[in-house]
Amino acid sequence: MKRTRMYLTGAAMTGAAIAAAVVVMPHAPTPLTQTERLAHYDTPLPAPDGDMGVYYLGHSLIGPDIPAFVQQLAQAARDPQAFYNSQLGWGASLRTHWEPDEVIPGYDVMNQPPAHRPAKAALRSGDYDALVLTEMIDLKDAIRWHDSGRYTALWAQLARKHAPEIRVYKYETWHQYADAADWIDRIERDAEALWEGTILAQAKAYPGVGTIHVIPAGRAMAAFAREIGARGGLPGMASADTLFTLTEDGLRDDIHPSDKAAYLVALVHYATLYHADPRGLPHALLRADGTPAEAPAPEVAALMQQVAWDVVRSVRSTGIVQISGGS
Repeated sequence: MKRTRMYLTGAAMTGAAIAAAVVVMPHAPTPLTQTERLAHYDTPLPAPDGDMGVYYLGHSLIGPDIPAFVQQLAQAARDPQAFYNSQLGWGASLRTHWEPDEVIPGYDVMNQPPAHRPAKAALRSGDYDALVLTEMIDLKDAIRWHDSGRYTALWAQLARKHAPEIRVYKYETWHQYADAADWIDRIERDAEALWEGTILAQAKAYPGVGTIHVIPAGRAMAAFAREIGARGGLPGMASADTLFTLTEDGLRDDIHPSDKAAYLVALVHYATLYHADPRGLPHALLRADGTPAEAPAPEVAALMQQVAWDVVRSVRSTGIVQISGGS
């Protein structure tokens, strides 16, 4: 269970111990109403043109491999000069990344060259076209103890101060698979209630933040899990359990994606960032360390590509022109 324990380091720090350490910031603006929040998405973003540099900030549900997969997809499809950098930690909240006195668990392990670039220096450079932020799990703890809305706003403000046209995204992840029998339903509920209806409603109320779009990877994981169940399994993926990797002990990790699920998540990132249909893209990719990732079977990869594209086009906050019936 080593990987799960490492990831949950941040979450384990929540509760009474964090309560004593958290400084409640006065004068937080009133969160946006649902109408105000959704109005940010009335006009879809234009599709990006030219080379794209992306900065990723978060934890092991970004990990080293998903950005590397996205880069390979982009380079194969349309953007040979695509590049990225990142700053990651085990279970790290956006607050932990921001505060200079905070220790980021796993910093030395998670941040290796050439991907790593210190976050504040990177964003002050103005070198990036997109900033991808995510938040620690459990999300309710992040909101309650780590002031997630405010720290989302601080990172967005910093990025836009130095690159006014930068696109800021919140990468919506998922919950621990073993936490509840209603894992799929909870992902879909919390996308509105917590990711968008709480964190983004708070963050976008701060001055200088502007619109924050969403990469709906959690909803894509839920949609693909439904497909696995409806089809009675898929080649090489007998059940939704196979969305998660195996630990060093050979047990099923209940939060970190397998290579195959990481491929699905990367498709969602690619489709959202580039406004591009991922169908037909390569499915045999390399991990960040250059080793071959475990690839989904061709027919499974095709289904993943379809699910990713359908989800991205059905979620209003991606900034992409919606398909009929999108939320």
